[in-house]
Amino acid sequence: MVDNTEKMTFIMPGQADVLVGRQAFRSALDGLGDILPPGFEITGLRQIEGESEVVSIVEWKSNNVASSQLAVLFKFDGNKIFEERWFVDIEQWKGAF
Repeated sequence: MVDNTEKMTFIMPGQADVLVGRQAFRSALDGLGDILPPGFEITGLRQIEGESEVVSIVEWKSNNVASSQLAVLFKFDGNKIFEERWFVDIEQWKGAF
């Protein structure tokens, strides 16, 4: 099982604040449904693995976006994630609402 380190960093695009720590990350996940556009659906997922990192390419759609992709970089220390960074087209994401 992959877990987060106590001092992990969570960075989402377009946000000035960087969340640090497992509890801050889990609190953000609790509100994830509130930041997804109406009709958000993941339509595909693939991963590219490196030595101590994984990039997930997420294909998605919503009511206002027929098809798009975003990427998530996970950096690992052993089997624990110490950094998660999302890459999203901010203007398209805003338009999805």
